[in-house]
Amino acid sequence: MNIPMKKTGLAALAGTAVLAIASPAFAQDAGVSAETQYILNSFSFLFSGALVMWMAAGFAMLESGLVRTKNVSTILLKNISLFAVAGIMYYLIGYNLMYMDVTGWIGSISLWSADDAAALAGDFSGGYSATSDWFFQMVFVATAASIVSGTVAERIKLWPFMIFVVVLTGVLYPITGSWTWGGGWLAEMGFADFAGSTIVHSVGGWAALTGAIILGARKGKYGADGSVHPMPGSNLPLATLGTFVLWLGWFGFNGGSQLAMGTGADVIAIANIYGNTSMAAAGGVVAAAILTQILYKKVDLTMALNGALAGLVSITAGPDTPTIGSAIIIGAIGGVLVVVAVPLLDKLKIDDVVGAVSVHLVAGIWGTLAVPFTNDGASFGVQLTGIVAMGAFTIVASSIVWLILKFTVGIRLSEEDEAMGSDAAELGLEAYPEFGKGSQRF
Repeated sequence: MNIPMKKTGLAALAGTAVLAIASPAFAQDAGVSAETQYILNSFSFLFSGALVMWMAAGFAMLESGLVRTKNVSTILLKNISLFAVAGIMYYLIGYNLMYMDVTGWIGSISLWSADDAAALAGDFSGGYSATSDWFFQMVFVATAASIVSGTVAERIKLWPFMIFVVVLTGVLYPITGSWTWGGGWLAEMGFADFAGSTIVHSVGGWAALTGAIILGARKGKYGADGSVHPMPGSNLPLATLGTFVLWLGWFGFNGGSQLAMGTGADVIAIANIYGNTSMAAAGGVVAAAILTQILYKKVDLTMALNGALAGLVSITAGPDTPTIGSAIIIGAIGGVLVVVAVPLLDKLKIDDVVGAVSVHLVAGIWGTLAVPFTNDGASFGVQLTGIVAMGAFTIVASSIVWLILKFTVGIRLSEEDEAMGSDAAELGLEAYPEFGKGSQRF
């Protein structure tokens, strides 16, 4: 099988350590058999993919902590459902649309199936098992949909949202992905997005932004005089836990995108990616905390959480080339941008419940533009071309889907259901029943 031009992997630490212990001569042996590399590369995909899958739990905890009590069960249902739907759609159409027989703009429309015949016959030149690769690519898909989930929370209907997820994960994301990781026209231009600041995060951010605009703000969020009425989330400890879970999962997201761990050079690259990823998040936290103290005379926890995520998104486009110091700066700028972008969206009366547009879209654009500062092989012109192309496509395509849903099945809860809360209106249950009916006041 041909090796797709995807992101580039991880799990070397564990695998290399085991081999080194088992055979002291291993460390001195510059040559590693093709089968050993095949095993290590496949293990990298599987282990990293498991870490990325755990990010779904992070998104669920983050979003449930930042929505009001009366909407917590619904946001949890959306997160587990969108992950399931994303995987099914990627199997049915998404993977082949993104990677198989890409002609420049789009891949093939067909059902994915594993082909490991060569490896089973002893030919390991393919580099890794087919399903390990599919699994690693699949767990990325739900991230884009999770971004949308948090933005349009508390006022969107469940089933229209899930229909949008079907289209986003099965068609829209794979098409833009084929332009880049699939070896399409942007890849040929030299567009650099190592693990998806634009391909995953900005695409999800654009889809979320169009949804928020078409859907409208939550009732009571903005006053007629332009005032903004805060609507505090239900559980900040849970939101903080979700942020830490995402931080952990991001090591698989970025580290696994090395796409190999069969050599010492791969292991060194993965280690550098892990270090840069973590320190970019650290830069984002510190920058957001300091800036909110300066601007508001108090540190905002939610801004610090989003600062961490913005740092992670910012470094995702190029975690392999910066130094630790550069990574901290890249992440810190992402944290600053979030603190600026969140109130700016409020001024524009764009209601983003969890700040996902500011984190994933704004920081995603910044991270993609930052790549040439540390990577001589990237250019600002090509990076900007990729940002604009994927943004324009996602805005137009997402808007069409949202508008079709709006004028057919409807996308917004009624005023009565929104006031009651989507948990009671759509699910008939409460996330925290012991709180009693008093929780519905908010």
